[in-house]
Amino acid sequence: MEDSKRLRIFSGNANPELAQEIAAYLGLTVGDAFVGKFNNGEIQVMIDESVRGTDVFIVQPTSFPVNDNMMELLIMIDAVKRASARNITAVIPYYAYARQDRKTRGREPISAKLMANLLTVAGATRVVTMDLHAGQIQGFFDIPLDNLPGVPTLAEYIMSLKLEDLIIVSPDLGGVSRARQFADRMHASIAIIEKRRPAPGVAEVMNLIGNVEGKTAVIIDDIVDTAGSLTEGANALTRMGAKAVYACCTHAVLSDPAVERIEKSSITELIVTNTIPVPAVKLTSKIKVLSVASLLGEAINRIFGELSVSKLFDD
Repeated sequence: MEDSKRLRIFSGNANPELAQEIAAYLGLTVGDAFVGKFNNGEIQVMIDESVRGTDVFIVQPTSFPVNDNMMELLIMIDAVKRASARNITAVIPYYAYARQDRKTRGREPISAKLMANLLTVAGATRVVTMDLHAGQIQGFFDIPLDNLPGVPTLAEYIMSLKLEDLIIVSPDLGGVSRARQFADRMHASIAIIEKRRPAPGVAEVMNLIGNVEGKTAVIIDDIVDTAGSLTEGANALTRMGAKAVYACCTHAVLSDPAVERIEKSSITELIVTNTIPVPAVKLTSKIKVLSVASLLGEAINRIFGELSVSKLFDD
């Protein structure tokens, strides 16, 4: 691009491969920076090139180890702010603490709001993320935020499989809007799993709204963590007559024993994106990883060029 010298991509240690893919899409290289630790465990950051007057995009999902990656991001933002960067965009493909977005009982924190405050105070002038766990988190920010959907990337892959008799399944009542967007792209109907959580990380399927008998079910969700809820839902769909079950999730947290549960479940294939790096030891024949580098790269290109980001998702 004409004035690409003003556009800089930097990365912490959370997902440097994704940052490199994004930079390559934009015809750039990742900026020169050292992000490590002092002997006592404190985060050490050194930006080794001038960023004065530039538009800096720092690519850093806040995945495991969450707190280290969050502190790296905050300190990198502070570093480039003090180095006189013109604009600082935090590109956070996976936004941590998003599941604590409201108080469900007394004396609970709203950690998603706290993270928004930290990013703003550190000096971020904009945030780019993907598939926030709850849309209202956008309102926690007093700076612009672009919440990119993972649905188009996932739907494109499912369409390439040319599956027949599709039905799109929301794993809970809160995911109906996402399932509807996915179903509209696939020209398919939807079903909804009604479940309850007797304890954190434990899900019980109570009922199914819709008919999956003889159909290929595709579960769509934003996060797969321990995969307990996902696999229980998939097995329930199989018991209810689905001839095959696929699952799509934007963020592959895959905490133990997620991979083991997926392998033992009736899921034919789990499709995820690389917003969070998936270690090779967790990759199995049932897990397919799609890259979102071009999507994030194009969003960065449009933000830098002051163009519409939402146009990316027009059907």
